[in-house]
Amino acid sequence: MITKQEYEKAKAYTLELFGKAGIAVTDEERQKIEVADFGLGRLFEIGLQILTYVNTDRVCAKEMVLSPGQACPEHRHVRTAGQPGKEETFRCRYGTVYLYVPGEKTENPVFKGISGSPVTVFHEIVLHPGEQYTIMPDTRHWFCGGPEGAVVSEFSTHSTDETDVFTDEAIVRAPAVES
Repeated sequence: MITKQEYEKAKAYTLELFGKAGIAVTDEERQKIEVADFGLGRLFEIGLQILTYVNTDRVCAKEMVLSPGQACPEHRHVRTAGQPGKEETFRCRYGTVYLYVPGEKTENPVFKGISGSPVTVFHEIVLHPGEQYTIMPDTRHWFCGGPEGAVVSEFSTHSTDETDVFTDEAIVRAPAVES
């Protein structure tokens, strides 16, 4: 659980990075920004800020914001309700994002792992503004923000993030904020 103060700080940071990335958001969208600490209470180390524009039966579009060094923990998008897991393309809009996927282990990855949260994949993909990478369904992955943070657009098939399977069993996907 995060405090209301942490939530407000993360939301303000998200809006600041949207501005740096040239991403305009409406007042209604500002209210829809999700701040996820994954139930670990370490938001600025393990967390993610998300604005979902659309999520229909067929497509989803989001903006994700990471502060410097903040990591979205390792997970995979599994088959849900008879539908294949989510296929997603990440496109970096601002900063640098370090994405880790299966494959040959990168010799000297920028991030070695997430303190206190298990990871199993270490093939590093570095995305700078304008670069993108597609992750197929049921593929383990995790990602971190670079030294200036990162804004990442996600284009995907239908999102069922609430059914994501995390490597760290202590993770709770649905965020909670103290009232």
